[in-house]
Amino acid sequence: MGLNLVVLVKQVPDTQNITGDAMKEDGTVNRQALPAIFNPEDLYALEAALTVKDLYPGTRVNVLTMGPPPAVQVLKESLYRGADFVALISDRRFAAADTLATSYALKCAIEKIGNYDMVFCGRQAIDGDTAQVGPQTAEKLGINQITCVSEINNIDTDKKSVEATRSIEGGFEIVKSGFPVLLTFTDEGYVPRPPSAIRMLSYKNASTEVSTEAFDESYMDGEMSGSAGNNLQLWDIEAINADVEGCGLSGSPTKVKKIMSVVLTSGDIKMVDNDMGGIAEMVHELIADHTIG
Repeated sequence: MGLNLVVLVKQVPDTQNITGDAMKEDGTVNRQALPAIFNPEDLYALEAALTVKDLYPGTRVNVLTMGPPPAVQVLKESLYRGADFVALISDRRFAAADTLATSYALKCAIEKIGNYDMVFCGRQAIDGDTAQVGPQTAEKLGINQITCVSEINNIDTDKKSVEATRSIEGGFEIVKSGFPVLLTFTDEGYVPRPPSAIRMLSYKNASTEVSTEAFDESYMDGEMSGSAGNNLQLWDIEAINADVEGCGLSGSPTKVKKIMSVVLTSGDIKMVDNDMGGIAEMVHELIADHTIG
């Protein structure tokens, strides 16, 4: 028996390549100055979904991302790896969304997919590091959630339940939940597969040209693959039936009160003698100024 899976992914700036131009004068991220990448932990969530698809024939993997038009690249990468359907949630009215407004938009998009069994997403994005969007989306959907999952242990399609291992401080725990359920993934249990060369050739010219009506007709009939999959869905606020007031800036209660630029400067360099006496002196100094101990 196949399952219907939804994977939430995000295109983020590569925070490992920070330069002096990474921040604007107002303290916001200058995304133009940083290369955009597939959020790392979302790749593990996608791999988990694709692994389930490999194990349970008939399973469909639907990938959603919210962002500006260039974010379509992470959807194409999802197609290259094995996703069946992808949609870009994009609208100028989504701009300046905090985690609350973002999770609301994602919730509406997931409900448009309909009849889903599990929702997969990375534990957190490297640009915000809040780890809030996944849990908030589950809360808005009114479904169970299992966070910090390292691996799916078992899926019972008859009882419609999943058993997963989640990371906790000092170890792991086994959690079981019925469907539908949202799981957030860490980078511990899966190794993301490389893109398929054949699928890259098939989807390299994919574009956001399929209408909402085409989604309703072809996807629900199980035909969103092959030539139909050469297109991506583009969903705006109306397409996902969202309330404009709950989206973007108007739906974001988070307000930035103050921004500070933190500049790290190097201090004096002190040479330590490479012997027991020098090391002991260094340790005593570190304890004295409360760096350690």
